Formats: sequence, C-alpha cells, structure tokens
Amino acid sequence: MTHPQDLPLREQALLIARGELDPGELLDATLARIEERNGPLHAVVATFPQESRAMLAAAPAGPLHGVPLTLKDMFSLPWRGYHNGTRHELGARSASGVYRRLRDAGAVIVGVDNQHELGMGTTGVASPHGAARNPWNIEHCTGGSSSGSAAAVAARMIAGAVGSDSGGSTRLPGGWCGVVGLKVTYGALPYDGYTGSNSSFSGPGALARDAADARLLLEALLARPLPAGDAGSLRVGVVRRPYWEDIDGGVEAACRDALAEAGFRQADVELPFAELAAPAGAVRLGAELGAAVPGFVMGELDPVTRGLLLYGALQPAQRLVRADRVRARLRRVVADAFATCDLLAWPTNSAPAPPVEAPLLELPSGPALPDAPNVRQSILANITGIPGVSVPVGFHSSGLPIGLQLLAPWGEESRLLDAAGRIELASSERWIAAAPALAG
Repeated sequence: MTHPQDLPLREQALLIARGELDPGELLDATLARIEERNGPLHAVVATFPQESRAMLAAAPAGPLHGVPLTLKDMFSLPWRGYHNGTRHELGARSASGVYRRLRDAGAVIVGVDNQHELGMGTTGVASPHGAARNPWNIEHCTGGSSSGSAAAVAARMIAGAVGSDSGGSTRLPGGWCGVVGLKVTYGALPYDGYTGSNSSFSGPGALARDAADARLLLEALLARPLPAGDAGSLRVGVVRRPYWEDIDGGVEAACRDALAEAGFRQADVELPFAELAAPAGAVRLGAELGAAVPGFVMGELDPVTRGLLLYGALQPAQRLVRADRVRARLRRVVADAFATCDLLAWPTNSAPAPPVEAPLLELPSGPALPDAPNVRQSILANITGIPGVSVPVGFHSSGLPIGLQLLAPWGEESRLLDAAGRIELASSERWIAAAPALAG
C-alpha cells in the first residue's frame, strides 16, 4: 500500500474528501516523515504538533481540507512570527495573508522551512540552522532562498510548500531540486505578515511535485480558480540572449529537448536591454530588502549577507532612479514580446547545483559564484512583476535535476501550469515521477 506521504497533494485532498484517508493519520505520518528525513537536509526548522492539530480540528471543508503544508520562514503564523532566516522572531505573531488563504482552504500548517539568510542568496548555504542540502545529493546546494521548501517537497517530506520569490527564490531551488516552483504575479494576494511586503519585487510562490499539485495549491493561495486550458496552441518565445548564453551543455540540451518534445510553436524573441535586468534589479532589490532589517541582527549575519545589506544601504538616489528607468523600459519590452508569443522560455539555472562546501558553478566561461548567473536567469520576472515557473525536464550527467523556466503575462499563472503540464506529459512524466534515493 502506498504510504500517504508519497501521494501527490491532490490525491491526499481527494482521499480525505472521500473519507478514504484520515487527516489526523496523515498529519501524524507527515510529522513522522519530517522527523525521519529532515536531519541531513536541514529543510524544516520548526514543527508545532499541538498547533497543527488545533488547526486541523478547526479546518473548514475547503479544497485542501486536512492537507499538511509547510511555509518558508518569511510568513507569520498566529503562534510564530517570521524569522526570515535568522535566529530572531522579526515579525509579529499574526495570521498573515498567506496563512489566512491556506486556513480558509482547510489546509494544515505543519512546519516552517529553512531559507537562505534574509532571503539574500541563491544557494541556501547561509542559515543559522545549517545549510539546506539537496535530497538528490546532500553534498550539493538546494538553491535559494526558498531552499528548505524545495528540499522538503523533493524528499517527499511534504506534498506542497509555500515559498517566496524576490529574485528567483522559488524557481531557482525548484530547478535544482527537481520540483515545480512557481512565482505568482506581484501583488496577487495579501502581503501582510510577509517580509516581502516592503519589496516591489517579491511574490509568494508554490512548490509542488508537478503542475497539477501546484495548480491546486495556487488556487487556494490566489482564492480563485485556475481552469486548465489547451497548451497545444501556445506560442513560445525563446530568448537566446542573454539567457541561453554561457549555459552548461547538459542543461541547455535538456531544456531545448523539452521544448521540442512538448510540440510548442517556437520562435526566437529578442528582449532589448534584458542584460540590464540583473544590475538594475540588484540595485533596487538590495535597497528594499535591507530596509526592514533591524540593526541588532547585523553582527550575526554571514559576511556575504552583511556586505549585500551595506551595498544596498549605500546606493545613491541617482542610481535608484536609473534602475527604475531600466525597469520601466523592460516592462514595456516584455509587454511587446507577449504581443507576439504566449510564453517566454529559457533554462532556470545556468548549471546544476554546486557542492555546499565549494559553491561554484562550472560554466563554459569558467568557474563562477552562483548568485550572479542565477539572478541573471531569474530576475526579469521580478523586475516586471510577471509570473514564472520552473518545471523539471531531466537530469544532468552528475545526477542532479535540470529545470526549464517559463514566463507568462501578468495574471496568467494558469497558462504557465498548462504549459508545464504539457511538458510533463511529453516526457511521460518520468522527471516528476523520479524520487531521490532517500525517498525511495
């Protein structure tokens, strides 16, 4: 008999609704699975059985009734304020907007996930709880900053998790951990009780095993239906420059093959000024994310995180204005691109996940620290506010997962999921069905 924790999120919800799966037993099994597998991964930093059981007892008969989920440490709960990847409770204990949406759908919050410190990194290495580790090879990074959320889903500790994405933070770890990671349209749900509330880039996101599970979770978060459509007629714009340049050969081939196998109509698309998205985003993002960090935390931070905060604080007003001008131009460029295609596509990550102890990407141009190549691939969706998704499309010769990134126009999360589902079917679901050895 299949262990309840190995069932997809949608099957858990369906069996509970039919009375064929006891939600109390599922909750106990989830807590036991986290206890069993979390040790080497550092994916979940806190569980609270008493509060979870109380939440289950009061859960309404919604679409996620009784389904256990975890949250990134950027969202407050009534019994725990967000820590944002630090040792301190930085946010007030409250029913954050994300918590309310999940509670009203009947979900049960069972834990808080590890994250890169202050959300200011793309590896998951910097954390007071220890570096989050990749379930496919625990010597390697998960990606960040929603590092623990992606690892928990990949390791089958949880069927779905809620992360956030200020510069790629759901898509990047989704790609490295072999799960679906989706960023919602900016401002699509309430931001209270969320550290991203002071950011004009950040948006919550869903991490799940496949597109169908992500759709169910997103419908709860967005509080609206996401009806499935026909992805067969979608036109995909392939943006070669700069997003397919200096990419690991295995990653490039897997992403190229996935688009071809899915049968999308493809056309090369140019995005003028796209190479300026990363520097403009770094200027504005650093200033925004650092604004809410209290001074007493500074002395405890990883040196790289502290340096990024200081860099953001020292930005002159003229540079911020120039970054905003670039942002406005890129929004127009992207809107023009979507007049001729339905989606934009390129690899989620430029190379597979690097080792935790030596986090360097092996690129055609040579070894590189991960943050700049990662942010280059991801930040356009944040700087323009549009939704984006990473979908698993294969495994590298190293045995680590590969993700393909798709972007859609404002508010078109359903289109992303339609396309992700088509990619999954074209591969006979072999990438989403695969599980790491520790989940075997």
